[in-house]
Amino acid sequence: MSEATSKSRDLKDIQKQMTAAASMLQSVAKPLVDLMTFLLPIIITSTMKAHAWFKKLPQNAINFLIGFVFCFFGGLYPVVFAAIEAAEYGGRKTVMEALRDLSNEAIIIIEESKKDDQLDEDKDGKADTTQISGTEYMARKTRLVMRKMNPQKVDKAISNIYRVWLAVAAVLTIEFARAISMALAISDFLKKPVDRFIAPTIQKAVPDEYDKWVPVICGWITKSIGMSIAWYIQTVRSAFASALTGGLMMARAAYLALQCRNIELGGLIKPNHEDSPLDEGLSYVFAALGFYTQFKLGFKMPAPFNLLLFPFEFAEHYIRWSITKATGK
Repeated sequence: MSEATSKSRDLKDIQKQMTAAASMLQSVAKPLVDLMTFLLPIIITSTMKAHAWFKKLPQNAINFLIGFVFCFFGGLYPVVFAAIEAAEYGGRKTVMEALRDLSNEAIIIIEESKKDDQLDEDKDGKADTTQISGTEYMARKTRLVMRKMNPQKVDKAISNIYRVWLAVAAVLTIEFARAISMALAISDFLKKPVDRFIAPTIQKAVPDEYDKWVPVICGWITKSIGMSIAWYIQTVRSAFASALTGGLMMARAAYLALQCRNIELGGLIKPNHEDSPLDEGLSYVFAALGFYTQFKLGFKMPAPFNLLLFPFEFAEHYIRWSITKATGK
């Protein structure tokens, strides 16, 4: 009887926590929707303008910019750059079209949401959305999204992105197999002493009903440590390789720019770059500067740029975890 009473009490506590969480979500629903309504159009429009500006650049300038990014930042987001490279051959255009469709749907819904926020159907001089509860507001916006969204277009876009992601993940698993196997090996090496010496001590310290979580959380911790060590080593290797690749791209682009302007630099600029040591020399200088810069940064984007590039930070860690977990047992 006491066990049934304990279970009933636990169930009531869970229900209270869920009710509190739902109330909190309802209270932040309107500010969150307002923030998204304000930010998303700016982000989408800015991204489209940046892409259009990038496409108008001369090919040589594009090569130099890409080389600069690889040379000075390739080791900071090695998996993201590898994923972009893999997507180039596995469906980049498909992903771009899917993102364009999703962006268009988002803009349509945002514009309709702005119109909905101005409605005053009861003619009392106040917008209807300012006079309803959080639950009613969420239900109202959900119905608006379902009415205005094109489900076939959204479903097709998400399916295409997921299909390309599966292909990219397969390529990355092969490309970073050494780092993944090292991460799993370190994790397995740490797990045995942790399970033997640390987990029993923790289990004695926590209540009995939470004992089952100790091995799971210890496993997460050992995997995180293994991933951190293995991926740091991989980051150093990727930074060195990307610095060499990006440095050569920058040097070749600079060489062609000098050629186009008929600048010979005392005969160093020749019709065929293979006859001149200048581009190789420049590539070594650029590569050394790029790797040194990444090393001084600790192979991490410094603040506040890491906040501005938060999507890249999130994507880097998510992809690392995904391909490591998919390969693990």
